[in-house]
Amino acid sequence: MSESILVTRDGALARVTFNRPAFLNAMGFEMGRRWRNVAHELTSDDTVGAIVLDAAGPAFCAGGDVFEMATSGASGADVTGAAHTIHDGIRTFAESDKPIVAAVQGAVAGGGLGLMLTADYIVAADQAKFVSKYANIGLTPDLGVSTLLPAAVGQRRALQLLLQDLTIDAATALDWGLVTEVVPAADVASRAEAVARFWLDNATGAFGQAKRLVRSGAGRSFADNLDDEAASIGARFDTDEAKARVAAFAQRGRRVE
Repeated sequence: MSESILVTRDGALARVTFNRPAFLNAMGFEMGRRWRNVAHELTSDDTVGAIVLDAAGPAFCAGGDVFEMATSGASGADVTGAAHTIHDGIRTFAESDKPIVAAVQGAVAGGGLGLMLTADYIVAADQAKFVSKYANIGLTPDLGVSTLLPAAVGQRRALQLLLQDLTIDAATALDWGLVTEVVPAADVASRAEAVARFWLDNATGAFGQAKRLVRSGAGRSFADNLDDEAASIGARFDTDEAKARVAAFAQRGRRVE
């Protein structure tokens, strides 16, 4: 049986691919454990500089595997445990210093929204669709949706998507701030890789720390964020990469008396 999530490497670029296309990449129990393990593996690997999150088949992710929940004899406690496992992976990716770009080629539903929003930059196909559907089956948001969705689009629009049977298209998702950019479907993969390559070809560590500061800041006090900013910029200033770039910038910007 093939892996539910594939991990491939090209130098410092890691690619994480949801690989259950026959199930619209819905995340079942095993896939959730795989997601958590991949998150810990990649974020603790110093040779990883950037991550592309993508999916096989016509859909990006249909959320949790409701069919598996319904037919496996799972209890509410089992579902809660699975959610905690997936949440561990989401938190690990989001709070890490590895910038992540998502390549969204098709439909995103339910918890798939939270998995998509784990990424820091989202490239969506012009044919992509986004929908909640939690209440349609009597369930409530999970996989970070209740936090990540309003952070991206605002509370009113998040509630509109969650409290109505509403599907939005890619253009609306871009207007709302749910995705970063929209491109033709044929260009999604190449554009997402170009974003990741930009990070890798430039000050990779600085991009990663900027991502970490922004993603971690929402859950902390302003004072704690300021302390983290101060410590981070000082640590970066002492790196060889920053020293070279700062010196070059200063040389270019030197005033002529």
